[in-house]
Amino acid sequence: METYDPNKNTTEVRQASPRKMNLRVLTVSLIGIVVVFAVLFFVFGMMQPAST
Repeated sequence: METYDPNKNTTEVRQASPRKMNLRVLTVSLIGIVVVFAVLFFVFGMMQPAST
């Protein structure tokens, strides 16, 4: 893959990767955050005293 192309302007150089690596990172991060909050919710729910 050619990384330098003298015929590209500054807007074309800044365009996203066609392999969608940014989307993968955002998706994995979002899933990770949701899992962390689910675990925290479960742990704090288990720590609550039993109501009668």
